[in-house]
Amino acid sequence: MRAAAVPRSGSRARARSTSVRAPLGPASSTAARALCRTGVAGSRQVLDLGCGDGLLLELLSRSDGRQLAGVDLSPQSLALARRRPALSGARLEEGRAQELPFADGSFDACVSHMALMLMGEIEQVAAEIARVLSPGGVLACVVGGGAVGGEAYGRFVRLLRSTVGELPASRRIPALGDRRTRSREGLGEILGPAGFSAVDWETIPIDLSGPVAQVWTAVSGLYDLGPLDRATVERLRETFFAEVGEMTAPDGQVPCGFKIHVATARLREKTVQNLSC
Repeated sequence: MRAAAVPRSGSRARARSTSVRAPLGPASSTAARALCRTGVAGSRQVLDLGCGDGLLLELLSRSDGRQLAGVDLSPQSLALARRRPALSGARLEEGRAQELPFADGSFDACVSHMALMLMGEIEQVAAEIARVLSPGGVLACVVGGGAVGGEAYGRFVRLLRSTVGELPASRRIPALGDRRTRSREGLGEILGPAGFSAVDWETIPIDLSGPVAQVWTAVSGLYDLGPLDRATVERLRETFFAEVGEMTAPDGQVPCGFKIHVATARLREKTVQNLSC
């Protein structure tokens, strides 16, 4: 889900080390609910890796008795998270996913919403997640799955890539993350050596269809358009409106959809072998 701009929320500097997360609008809310349903149901100590301003943690707090923690590189985002009454008892730490500020075995679940796929040193991240999870603990993460095909989201991504490609090299954002996190097989290659079981993989389509102005707001809001000046964004918008006109239905609806993947894996129980002399 990345052209040369990155999925929105948080600074580009923050993205290089820990996370950039899309805001929990309708699309991301669907992903967050999937995490809560399939990833951490029944878990009592949950870490949000790249927690941003705490929206996912707030959803997780609706389960009584759950102990929550979040880590993020952005002090500004963490300050917003601390304003949420539901998170008054949560432990919110500034830190890197590659060096988590938590003790071994502190959690029975770790979630990550659109953040793991943007992290560097991914093997070290996997090792740190395994360290802070208790045996049998679960990692549940959402990663982007790209366009459904033949719809407005794919048009937008193509136009954005073309627009950013015209920028001076100094204004382009370097590629983030490890592409292996975008597939079940690749994620398994990363998590297996850290002690995780096989990855479960669920693909969820997200429907953003609606009037063209609404669709523009939705798709452009998924990306940080910071490298683009206002005039360039306006040209991008005008071109997008013109191109999707041909796919607009008689009722004014523009088809728009993309996919997310919800991946889960459990930390294998450690076995102790009895050795006899």
